[in-house]
Amino acid sequence: MSSSPKPIGIYFEHPEWFKPLFAELDRRGLPYEKIDAAHHLFNPAEKESRYSLVVNRMSSSAYLRGHGQGIFHTAGFATHLERIGTRIINGSAATAIETNKARQLSLFESLGLKYPKSLVINHASRAVDAAKELRFPIVVKVNIGGSGAGIIRFDTPEGLQAAVDADQIDLGIDQTALVQEYVTPRGGNIHRVEMLDGKFLYAMKVFTTGESFNLCPAEICRIPEEQSAEFCLTEAPKKGIQVEAFTPPAEVIAAVELIVAAAGIDVGGIEYLIDDRTGDVLFYDINALSNFVADAVNVVGFDPYARFVDYLETQLPGAATPAAAQAEFATV
Repeated sequence: MSSSPKPIGIYFEHPEWFKPLFAELDRRGLPYEKIDAAHHLFNPAEKESRYSLVVNRMSSSAYLRGHGQGIFHTAGFATHLERIGTRIINGSAATAIETNKARQLSLFESLGLKYPKSLVINHASRAVDAAKELRFPIVVKVNIGGSGAGIIRFDTPEGLQAAVDADQIDLGIDQTALVQEYVTPRGGNIHRVEMLDGKFLYAMKVFTTGESFNLCPAEICRIPEEQSAEFCLTEAPKKGIQVEAFTPPAEVIAAVELIVAAAGIDVGGIEYLIDDRTGDVLFYDINALSNFVADAVNVVGFDPYARFVDYLETQLPGAATPAAAQAEFATV
């Protein structure tokens, strides 16, 4: 008598984002379990996971929904799964990059890629010193962000100094932040390139207004000098913001391939803009744990969840890789 196959574990926190993923898994009859990343426990002494595969979709914006504890917990859980040999989609390396914008800048630097000029601080009192090395306007951007939280624009040194003096700058849940030059995007649009299994999946342009873009990580926020409401770039079509699919230049796709390989990202989006002043391509955010664009079929012309589940099936224990499947076919 054969035992039932282990389910895929979908480790997530956002209440709405992954309904299309569950629908696609249901459609295929694949066994899976929802894992509540906000109220989770694991036993580090266990030798084998109850899951065949774990899909990590723990959002960095979780603290906006009162679930910030899940961000830090996930790092340990991912490390545990890897130690016992359980395949995890977007594992500990991807989690480390997703949840640390300072690490993201270091990664861009290591790859020779351009990004907005920035300094990293761990106390609000150092924001003024950091800003002296930058060109105004600037933004102060929390290290663990998501959905526009904790990002403030300052147009003048005096405005920044006043905010520091009034104790109005919150560096976020890890008390670390970027002080970064604000960059006006050429054409009023920013770009997100979605990758799956190290390959280009789709890209989109999001058209912003000069008054509402502040280099947030995958978000469009309100400025100046006020914190933004929760809003993810992937939800732009729902908000009535103009979004269109496009194919980036080959050199951009090649750069994004380098980023996801270096970051250990199985599925995720990389964001960049073109500096209106210099024409430079500037990368500014790595999203390993966010979501596909809303209304994807109409925006990009296909259902990315179907392709994502195709990929998940290749990652299940015992699944033949595409190369192995071709080799087997060739011998028949």
